[in-house]
This record gives sequence, C-alpha cells and structure tokens, in this order.
Amino acid sequence: MSKNLIVVESPAKAKTMSKYLGKDFTCLASYGHVRDLVPKQGAVDTDNDFAMKYQLIEKNEKHVDAIVKAMKQADALYLATDPDREGEAISWHLHEILKDKDVLDGKPVHRVEFHEITKTAIQHAIQQPRELSLNLINAQQARRALDYLVGFNLSPLLWKKVRRGLSAGRVQSPALRLIVEREEEIEKFVPREYWTVEADLAAKDREFGAKLTYFQGEKIEQFTIDNGARAAEVEAALAAAAHGGLKVTSVDKKQRRRNPSPPFTTSTLQQEAARKLGFTAQRTMRTAQSLYEGVNLGHGEIVGLISYMRTDAVNLANEAVAEIRDAIKDRFGAENLPDEPIVYKNKSKNAQEAHEAIRPTSAARHPDAIKDHLKPEQYKLYELIWKRTMACQMVPAVLDTVAVDLDAGTAGVFRANGSHEVKPGLMAVYQEGQDEQTTEDEDEKILPPLEQGETVALRKIHPEQHFTEPPPRFSEASLVKALESYGIGRPSTYASIIYTLESREYVTLDNRRFKPTDVGRVVNKFLSEHFFHYVDYDFTARMEDDLDAISRGEKEWRPVLQEFWGDF
Repeated sequence: MSKNLIVVESPAKAKTMSKYLGKDFTCLASYGHVRDLVPKQGAVDTDNDFAMKYQLIEKNEKHVDAIVKAMKQADALYLATDPDREGEAISWHLHEILKDKDVLDGKPVHRVEFHEITKTAIQHAIQQPRELSLNLINAQQARRALDYLVGFNLSPLLWKKVRRGLSAGRVQSPALRLIVEREEEIEKFVPREYWTVEADLAAKDREFGAKLTYFQGEKIEQFTIDNGARAAEVEAALAAAAHGGLKVTSVDKKQRRRNPSPPFTTSTLQQEAARKLGFTAQRTMRTAQSLYEGVNLGHGEIVGLISYMRTDAVNLANEAVAEIRDAIKDRFGAENLPDEPIVYKNKSKNAQEAHEAIRPTSAARHPDAIKDHLKPEQYKLYELIWKRTMACQMVPAVLDTVAVDLDAGTAGVFRANGSHEVKPGLMAVYQEGQDEQTTEDEDEKILPPLEQGETVALRKIHPEQHFTEPPPRFSEASLVKALESYGIGRPSTYASIIYTLESREYVTLDNRRFKPTDVGRVVNKFLSEHFFHYVDYDFTARMEDDLDAISRGEKEWRPVLQEFWGDF
C-alpha cells in the first residue's frame, strides 16, 4: 500500500494524477460532495447558534468507504479537491468523516491546491501544501445554510399557494425575476414608427450608401420623420435639389484601435461559448471540466489541457505569459507582439490573486495539433480558449475610419461611414462576439477614396420605414452577463441557476431566448408580493458580498446568518 493517500473529486482527475505521482501515492476520488445537510426541518438549528446537522450522501458512501479503508493503511493524507470554496468544503467534510472514523490518528493532513493538471503544477502543489482554510469552509457553510433556510421555509409555502414540487432558491428567484420583468417590458412595449432616408451612391467603380443627417438645416433625430407622407416629401425635395449627384463637403479620417479583451473568466467563457458555439452554460462547463481533468493525447499520455475553469480572475501567471508571447512570435510574427506583456487587473474584489484566468496549460499546443484526440465539442471550446488567450497578449488592431459628409444641394446633408483594416493585430486571431447588433457594425463598410469637392453619382434616394423594438429576451449569454452585473450568484453557480429554472419549468427556451412560463410568473408574483427580500437584486448582491467577506476572513459567518434570519 502507498504511504500517501491523495483525494480528488473526480475519477478522471484521479486517473491523470496517478500517472504523475507514481507508486508513493494512492489517488482516490470522492465523486464530488460526500456530506450534505439532513434533508428535513431543523438541519440548521436557528435556536442553537446555527448548528448544522450533516449526513453522508448515500450514492457516494461506497467511495467514502474506500477512502476510509485506504487511510487506515496510509501514513499521510493529501486533500486535493478543487481550488475554490466548494472544494475546500469537500476537503473539510472528508477530514471530519475520517476524524470521526478514528483513522487519522495524528497522521499529517495536507491541503494541496493546483490550478492546472500538469505534472509540474501537481508536483509543485505537493511540495507546498497548506492547512485547510476555515474562512473558505465557513463561507461555504454559510452559503449552504442560507440556501437551506430559504428553500425549507419558502418552498412549502409555494406548494401550498401554487402547486406541489415547486422551489424557491436564494439565487434562482432573483434570476427568475429578471426574466419575468423583461417579458413584462416586452408585453407593455408600444412600437413607435420612424423613417430614415438613405442614398445609394457610386464613385470610382464602387457602390456605397449614406444616411440623411440634416434636412433644410434641421438635424435628423430618430423621430424627426415619423410617417410615410413626410418621408415622401423629404425624398422628393432631396431628389430635386441633388440633380443626380451629391457633393463631398468633408472627409474626416481617424485611426481607431481595437484593444484585446482579457483572457476568459467563467462568466465570459460561458457568454462567448453561447454566442459563438451555441453552447448552454451547462454544456460549456461540462466540456471545460473534461479539458481541465485531462484528455488522452495518444501513447497513454493523459494531459490537462486548460487551467481551472471556475474563476473570476483575469490575471495570468508570469510563466504562462512568457510561453504565450513565444507562441505569438512563432505563429503570428514579432510585429504582433507588444514590447511588454499586457497586464489585466481583477475587478472583482474577491478574485483571488492566486487564481488565474482560463487558459491553455501550454500555449504551444495548437488546437489543430490535437484535434484528432478531442471530441468535436472539446475541440471547439479548446480552440475558443486558445484563440482568446493568444489575442489577449497581442497588439491592438488598427483601423482607419472615415466619415464623409455629402450635400444634396441646399436641401440636406448625407453621411457615409466606413473603415478598413490597416493592421489586423489581435483580429488576425480573434474577435469578441456581440449579444446584439451594435452601431459599430455599421462602420465596417469600406468606402472608395473620396476627396473634398468632388461629386459622386446618386443612384437612388429611398426612405426606409422602421419601428422601435422592445428590449430582447435574455439569451444564455446576456442572462449570465446580467447575473454577473447584478451580483446574483457567482461564476460557479450560473450554469446551475439556469438549469434549475428550466428543470422546474419556470422558463422555456424560445428561439434560444428565455421566456417565463405561467408557473414562473405565478411564483415570481408570489415571492415579489410576500417575500420581496429574496427576489431583491440589492439584497441578493449584498448577501454574496457578505459570503465573500467571510471567505476573506473579514466577517464571522454566524452573525451574517443571524442578520439574514432576523430579516426573514
């Protein structure tokens, strides 16, 4: 029997690590959580300092038994669960179980933390163990207690008032409110008519378009022309004054830089995978987990391909940046490499500096080089992560933008906008996706070279009818973005929030957009009218901030729970 027992969460990770650690280590998996609150009233004793009653999770008992058996024969325990609050709590629960079974007997217990499953990272972690972090454990215990107290007190009321089987979650309820309120906005929306007037033009064998910006000295605002009759009058006046051509009165050229986006966090990865790959948040996280835990690249070589995928940090390790810069120089040329590395700062005050953004474990490992060893969805996600990581350390793209004003006699002024790429920079590798069309998209047209004073041929003036549109329903990408901006949940919870809303049939997907069901509306109405605290965005965000403060050791967890329970 090996003298060291190391416990991780997943069997895939255990298999990978066994190859790296050799015969001195037995590597076992806990298969996720090992204990949870007793599923009945009183599991969190609000009258007894919030004492919490745990029990083994039945489906994982056999895995716990295997860990207990192995620990009896081992000399030391290494707890190597995921490097976040949840992972810390799983390690603590394992420690408590083993202590209760009297199999530790003063044996050393080490907590090891690594953010990528590579031989170097794992061996480094083994050599630099730490103790279990009570701050992280208490933050996770407080989160679990809060979720239990909300669920066990509000869900029965929903069963009684609405229907059996419903649930009220601490973070799912404000997320549902977001979706319901957006739907109500759409339903109340009254479209308003407006018209634009556009000109089809030609110069130097190239056709292009321009939009009316002034008419008879008046600036054209959105609703200046609000009916077809007025649009026809304007069209006729412009056509009469133009005499078949528009005169260039000004050419305003500027250079615009498009800077790289930071490397991926959990939230931004979920958003981009939804926009570009059509992945749900759950599919993104499941695929990312498989890339993190390790893929067989042939010849028995199992390699973790990305760093840990639950993170809100945007910083990168110095060694990783050096390797990324080498890869950029080799693949894209020294001209696409900035003189100095680009440093990204974490905006989240709870983002742990020891954590990194999501990146390939080796920048030199090009997606196409390992494509044959990856499932199609693994390849697509790895390619997305690799490209974003490369782009984050590349020079900005440089675009020449031009705005041309053209007079239709004295009747009006048209404007044509365009741009062309001077230096692709990061755009040679990657361009960030957008949730909706933006005005920036209109500037991507390439105009012919135009000079002040020249006249361009007018092919046609044509009015276009438009109607204002309501705000769009949330997509997965825009919902994740909204949850993050409101401070609802944390990166590791977005996928489960969305899954719960769908599985409880509170929302459906209509053309990949969330639409509340009748049940979802009723639940939201009931909670908003009777328990507004628990769908209030500010309250939810403050509670998340309190949990973060506990994890940093700035607050005690029981007073936070007491304050919450007092409000309840």
